[in-house]
Amino acid sequence: MDQKWFEPRSKRVPKRVWLGFQKSMGVLVGGNHTSSRDLDKVSVPALLVLEIERVLRPGGIGAMLVGISSSSPNSLIRSATPVSSILKTSRIVHVGHVHGFTLVVFQKRMETVSYFEQFQLPADCQSHTNNKPFMEFLEPLVEQKPMGFEKKITYLPKFINAASKKRLVYIDVGAGEHLNSSAKSWFLPSYPVDRKAFNVYFVDHNTSVMLSYVKRPGITFVYHPDLAGSKAKANPDTYQDPNPYGEDDGFDFLLWFKETVHFADFVVLKMNAGEVELKFLTELFKSGTICFVDELFLRCSNRADAKDASGGSCMDIFKSLRSSGVFVHQWWED
Repeated sequence: MDQKWFEPRSKRVPKRVWLGFQKSMGVLVGGNHTSSRDLDKVSVPALLVLEIERVLRPGGIGAMLVGISSSSPNSLIRSATPVSSILKTSRIVHVGHVHGFTLVVFQKRMETVSYFEQFQLPADCQSHTNNKPFMEFLEPLVEQKPMGFEKKITYLPKFINAASKKRLVYIDVGAGEHLNSSAKSWFLPSYPVDRKAFNVYFVDHNTSVMLSYVKRPGITFVYHPDLAGSKAKANPDTYQDPNPYGEDDGFDFLLWFKETVHFADFVVLKMNAGEVELKFLTELFKSGTICFVDELFLRCSNRADAKDASGGSCMDIFKSLRSSGVFVHQWWED
């Protein structure tokens, strides 16, 4: 591990601290080269925290030992709170107890404000062009689920005559996560277009979706094993055959999506903001296929499994999508 010395100017922090950088892992660790008495007096040197954060690359991990605490949850929270309050572009990802000290691990965010804007979309991007006049009418983004949120959504068909289009496509990615939710219907409540007008595709690794939702012509179940992600490992009791139909494990979901939406006249995409789904959303931008998505409904919470690859928050994701010209809504489900 490469190390360098950092000389703080403030008299409130120890005279010398060290920063160690593990290049292969992108991990930066800050330590204190003074006695434990000094460390106890100054549990969280602000300049040290800011210096670690400054030299971290986006997405990199920083870790530091602070204070002297017990292993109780309340004690760990008290020790980590000063670090959290100092961080400007990072988030706490782990807090633990190590030999009487509190280990605080944080991850530096990517510049998520411009995350999706970094992709150059085609000049003839149809959804971007068609939706641009209506972006200003989108409902405001909120931090918490509002009462009766579905009635506050500004659906795109309020501005365009989607019902008159020949081929309407509705794709729901990860619907299996909400089979036991309180939602009365899989479709969007109060949506201005009848659901029977859509060609519907449910994409999931959970075959129970097929039994629950595929009950009439025009509704298709698409098996996508990658959506299982780490959940199958975390829930061994709910394990299913990873390939129940003997299909090729190399299912190219992006290719299927392109072929499905390319000849559609109006496309509505509803999905979760999990790791696999957000990687797919990034691929839609890279390939320009996002230009075939007219309206997007994204379910995102600030749980650890809902962070995007850059470590950004849900609000960052929505702002970036809207700044990129995507007619996206926050979708809330229990």
